[in-house]
Amino acid sequence: MHVLPYLVAAYVFLTGCYGLATSRNLIHAVGCLAVCQSSTYVLLLAVGFRDGATAPVFSDIKPGSRPVVDPVVQALTLTDIVVGATATALLLALVLQIAKRHGTVDPDELRELRG
Repeated sequence: MHVLPYLVAAYVFLTGCYGLATSRNLIHAVGCLAVCQSSTYVLLLAVGFRDGATAPVFSDIKPGSRPVVDPVVQALTLTDIVVGATATALLLALVLQIAKRHGTVDPDELRELRG
């Protein structure tokens, strides 16, 4: 089993988490969350990868004659991309509203939002 895609996914996730922990800007924090989300794309595709496998289209080959890639993992990756883009757009819209109402995107300066 190849370990490189898993290491890449872990590195991308940890890079996003580091950026999120050190961020002093809400827009930067949303971008770091998007980077963390993108590590799941690499992880899902690494799980579904098979050496020497082809696309699961059985029009030209007899089923079971050669290995095929699991299409469910590819569908989950596409769904993950759509959900990640939607969540990022929603968070950026919230940051825009915070910037309009409070005049800053620095989390430390948002005293009114503290409980």
